[in-house]
Amino acid sequence: MTLTDPDPDLAALDDAAIRARIAADPSLVLDDAAVMKAVIEADDGRAGRRITDLRGAMVARLETRLARLEETHRTVVAAAYENMSGADQVHRAVLAILEPVRFSDLLKALDRTIPDILGIEALRLCLEGDGGRDAEGPLVALPEGDVDRYLTLGRPDLRPNVALRAVLPRDPAAGCDSAAIFGAAAGTIRSEAAIKLIFREGARPGMLVFGAADPARFGPEQGSDLIEFFGGVMERAIRRWVS
Repeated sequence: MTLTDPDPDLAALDDAAIRARIAADPSLVLDDAAVMKAVIEADDGRAGRRITDLRGAMVARLETRLARLEETHRTVVAAAYENMSGADQVHRAVLAILEPVRFSDLLKALDRTIPDILGIEALRLCLEGDGGRDAEGPLVALPEGDVDRYLTLGRPDLRPNVALRAVLPRDPAAGCDSAAIFGAAAGTIRSEAAIKLIFREGARPGMLVFGAADPARFGPEQGSDLIEFFGGVMERAIRRWVS
């Protein structure tokens, strides 16, 4: 029996030992394209059923590989479609941000229009100021320092400017919690995306927080490019109103 590019260990074996080796590890033949081609093309009238069985084994293996490739293809296509759909939503939401000429109209868009476009339950624009916390509308006043505390949850290993995560119970004593952001809607929010807004040098920061009832809508394994783009547009849109 001759093998293409034989294993050095096989070269020193007799026919019985080679058969035993292949029987113990069929991948020696099945994973070698040149060997399988030679086996399938062989037709000396003596191989008979053994050739057929090898051909069937190879076909079964190829079918398994094809199934894996098809599953990968479906996953890639689904991810691409989801990305395109998400980009389309963000583009339409950006247009809704740019349309208002008054701050009150922007708040109306943040309260109703943009959440509907993005398919989320709540959207909050948080601004640090001297007022108290009022989370019953889209505009939320936070004490100084709460933007950074909310984004990092006091953990230096977390990204300081953007967070995509599940909403978990938090200790209000440790800083800003989700109830301070979403108010009465906090009980329905299971995941969130938050991004820090920098309006101008020296100004107090703001924060945009997206809230979803779907716990899998936002997560740390997801990309944040679209969220960051949306936040950049929001920064530029409201600079004329925020001092």
